[in-house]
Amino acid sequence: MTTQQTLTHAEHGYTPEKDAYLKRMRRIEGQVRGIERMVAEDVYCIDVLTQIAAVTKALQAVGLGLLEDHLGHCVVDAARTSHEAGEEKVKEASAAIARLVRS
Repeated sequence: MTTQQTLTHAEHGYTPEKDAYLKRMRRIEGQVRGIERMVAEDVYCIDVLTQIAAVTKALQAVGLGLLEDHLGHCVVDAARTSHEAGEEKVKEASAAIARLVRS
């Protein structure tokens, strides 16, 4: 049985990977605190910008992972339920993709 098949309807697509996502978010939180310290300590601008780029890339990776989980679980489940429900989830996912691309 695949991970998708073991999920209950109330769970989200990312639920099986929740611990990994939380670990990544704590790491990102630590990076952001590090950037705050760098600014407080007047660290060279380029070094601060380099760390900001790293945090941005890490957040984008989390966002893409969540999007993939959403498509593989929520959108697929909705499409199996009905054509209309599937279309609604696709529109929702498209809007989320647009927000990620603009950020």
